[in-house]
Amino acid sequence: MRLPGVYDYCVIGGGIVGVATAHRILERHPGASLLLVEKAGQLGLHQTGHNSGVIHSGIYYEPGSLKARLCVRGAELTKEFAAAHDIPFRVCGKLLVATDAAEHARMLALYERSVANGVEVELLDAAELVRREPRITGVGALFVASTGIIDYGRVTRALADDVRAAGGEIVLGAEIAAIDETDSAVTISGPTGSWQARNLVVCAGLQADRMARLAGLAIDLRIVPFRGEYYRLPPERADLVRTLIYPIPDPELPFLGVHLSPTIDGELTVGPNAVLGLAREGYRKGSVNLRDAREILGYRGFHKVAAANVRTGLREMRNSLFKGGYLAECRRYCPELTRSDLLPREAGIRAQAVLRDGTLAHDFLLERTPRSVHVLNAPSPAATSALPIAEYIADRLDAAFDTEPFNK
Repeated sequence: MRLPGVYDYCVIGGGIVGVATAHRILERHPGASLLLVEKAGQLGLHQTGHNSGVIHSGIYYEPGSLKARLCVRGAELTKEFAAAHDIPFRVCGKLLVATDAAEHARMLALYERSVANGVEVELLDAAELVRREPRITGVGALFVASTGIIDYGRVTRALADDVRAAGGEIVLGAEIAAIDETDSAVTISGPTGSWQARNLVVCAGLQADRMARLAGLAIDLRIVPFRGEYYRLPPERADLVRTLIYPIPDPELPFLGVHLSPTIDGELTVGPNAVLGLAREGYRKGSVNLRDAREILGYRGFHKVAAANVRTGLREMRNSLFKGGYLAECRRYCPELTRSDLLPREAGIRAQAVLRDGTLAHDFLLERTPRSVHVLNAPSPAATSALPIAEYIADRLDAAFDTEPFNK
């Protein structure tokens, strides 16, 4: 029975994962009272609104992992939702291009992984690669036909419209400074107000660790922001390629490399790289937030990550500072690109959970209390996977006292 003034559900976070979770809860529980609060003045401002807009296929991820399962299902659900809500999307396919023998060996391993994940992939030789994309060169490639492009900001707004239509409330500009859980409810409060709910879901992205600590969770991780810097090509070069063009990723890193990405609005973008950020929400190059910087540089887990990835980190910093280095990454598979082709575009910031032992969390990471669920790590492909992540969270809310480990 609902207590007076107490919502059935509250969601903190207005990115695509938070809004999708609110959407799924109200689909499953028509008539429930639900509040979604977002610190920013608009929904989808951060990671949702600063990505490549790719509907990922699930080819990359460890077979059987939560990430792999949710991505494959998410690609299907995203396309279904977009079709039902008249949101433009295009299934253009993706080529993962190997440019040397070492990458070719990794490509073959990736092909085996794609088969294990149930993703249909074609293995191409160099001649077939050039036939399909005459301006791209390599020693071989994988073609993933099911990969698409979409505007995730528009998906988020459509989900929010459905939430409001189902009776949910959305409050913007509401920063949360305290979370207090009792046996009967959770109270969240900040400078603009205080609210109570029987169940709380926190999808705070770049602030996920801080929200968890506010709630009293004994977490042993920290969010480290990585800036993903993008360029866009001139309009007359937007037809350079027909498909998404990706390098073969390093399996030890949670980043996919600098890629050529057609967008649903007709642009062709290049990026992102992955440079340590010293401000969780600072999109301009050189942005520094003293609190954020102190927390990152003073964290033992970050020290271990930095020591283990010195060469990679220095390369990314060089490519950030010097356009020629960035261009060289692109020219490995698209040699005709020139410095003048790389026009400025706003960067994105990825929230990467780093554990105290220096491990980069590759998979989705969630934690719960009797009345709350915290999404602590939602790496790419979180936008693609948002709808099944929401299903997964709703399942756990409906089994609030289930003792099964949350990530199994």
